[in-house]
Amino acid sequence: MSETLIKPALTRKDFVSSQEVRWCPGCGDYAILAQMQKILPELGIPREKIVFISGIGCSSRFPYYMNTYGIHTIHGRAPTLATGLNVTNPDLTIFVVTGDGDGLSIGGNHLIHALRRNVNLNILLFNNRIYGLTKGQYSPTSTTGTKTKSSPMGSVEQSLNPISVALGSEATFIARTVDIFAKHQGEILKAAAQHQGTSFTEIYQNCIIFNKSAWDDITDQGTRDDSVLYLEHGKPMVFGKNRDKGIRLRGLTPEVVELGNGITEDDLLVHDQYAEDPTLAWLLSRMELPHFPVPLGIFRQVQRPVYAAQVLQQIEVARAKRGPGDLRKLFHQADTWEVGEQPLVALTGVNGSNGSSNGR
Repeated sequence: MSETLIKPALTRKDFVSSQEVRWCPGCGDYAILAQMQKILPELGIPREKIVFISGIGCSSRFPYYMNTYGIHTIHGRAPTLATGLNVTNPDLTIFVVTGDGDGLSIGGNHLIHALRRNVNLNILLFNNRIYGLTKGQYSPTSTTGTKTKSSPMGSVEQSLNPISVALGSEATFIARTVDIFAKHQGEILKAAAQHQGTSFTEIYQNCIIFNKSAWDDITDQGTRDDSVLYLEHGKPMVFGKNRDKGIRLRGLTPEVVELGNGITEDDLLVHDQYAEDPTLAWLLSRMELPHFPVPLGIFRQVQRPVYAAQVLQQIEVARAKRGPGDLRKLFHQADTWEVGEQPLVALTGVNGSNGSSNGR
């Protein structure tokens, strides 16, 4: 009687590649990498079923440091390649790693359409509000007035809000976390990976060289309690060091209130991440410092048909109606021409010569 071979459970070390990690010392990417390698064993997915795909930028080195399959593509096109891979291999778990420059500038169009199609991908957007790899130019998420090498007098552009972009693109899973908030980040990454359809996770990530103070109000231990609102499904929106502040809705406008003096948690907004109507998620996406705390967690999580399943279903219907495809027949079903050998025709000038310029 043969014995069944039981594979040992995977650990974090199984997902650590042999490549030297080459990010700047102190870069927030290290923390994200550590959390990803930590949560993957908990998903129970074989390494050969996991793929990391990236574009161009500091974040795009990620596939090299994961002991899984990986593809380093071209600037902004990671979602496109990932879409094709998902349709041809729908059983794979695919992570797209991109940055605020790679994903929202040259790759903005590709990102939007991956989100609206609900391709079964996990998109991680590292947002440090700067171009790091190319040495500190302003990016689509840099705030107005940001002074950089490419905007020495301050950027005059309106910054892009990644969560609002994802909502406008009808993404079915939208979340935000912070690189150094290890426990919270791990929970978000795990929930994103378990979602069927496109998951979009914005990760506030610190570029210690070119924009080291981008998220100080959120990450500093002295200010974070009053600067962060943790979203929890089914619970009122309470925040603050003493848990004495909350978010209330006045008409269609959210406002910060202090609990007490007749205001209780019953008066506060209650988070519903499963709401089909994206209105609440949209309001949350517009909340930012200094007037509101920054929401962290899952903004929206709904179910929609998954892109690859619908495409493959159409293929099966077509095969049932018309039989299996014949590529050669397809190539020859339209009008065709055969080009044979043609006699060489000497080039002549306008004066009948052999093309010389008559000395001019």
